[in-house]
Amino acid sequence: MKNNQVVAATGNRHKLEEFRAILKDFNLISQTEAGFSGDVEETGKTFAGNALLKARAVCEATGLPALADDSGLCVNALGGAPGVYSARYSGGGDKQNRDLLLKNLAGVKERSAYFACAIALCFPNGETITAEGRVYGRILEEETGVNGFGYDCLFYSDELEKSFGLASEEEKNAVSHRGRALRELEKKL
Repeated sequence: MKNNQVVAATGNRHKLEEFRAILKDFNLISQTEAGFSGDVEETGKTFAGNALLKARAVCEATGLPALADDSGLCVNALGGAPGVYSARYSGGGDKQNRDLLLKNLAGVKERSAYFACAIALCFPNGETITAEGRVYGRILEEETGVNGFGYDCLFYSDELEKSFGLASEEEKNAVSHRGRALRELEKKL
C-alpha cells in the first residue's frame, strides 16, 4: 500500500468521518483525493454485493486498496424494507426517506428493526476481505434528536436505550452496524 493509503469508496462525508473515527490506524483518503469522481451503480441484491461492487471499482480505477460499505435499515414489519434501497427508498433525500418510512409504519405496533452493514476491502492484487455488522432496535413514531444522518433520528437503539439521533458520535460508533463491521474487518486483517 502506497503510504499505507486506503481509499474510502464513498461520496458520503458522514460515512468517511465514521470510517476515520473507527479505523484510526488506517491512512484513509477520500475517493476524490484518490482521483475517483465517478458513481458506482449499486446493482447488488445484498449489502455485501453492493460493497464489493464499489470497493472493486474504486480499487481498479485508483490502483490503491479501496474500502466500501453498503448499509441500510431493515424493518421487520415491512419484510426487511427499505433494506438495500435505504438511501433511495423514497426517490428523494434523507428527510423524504424518513417521512415515507413513518407513513408506511402508520398504525403498526410491532416496529422492530435493525441496521445492517457490509464492508469490503479490495486490494490491487485481487484479494478481498469482507465483514458484516448489525445493531438492533425499533423505529420510533417521530424523529428524536439531530445527531447522525439518514434514519438515525428514527432508530431507537436497544443497547444505548435512546435514538441514534440523541447519541454522541462515540456512543453510536461503539454499537453501530458500521462500527461492528469495521472492527470485524480489523480483526480479519
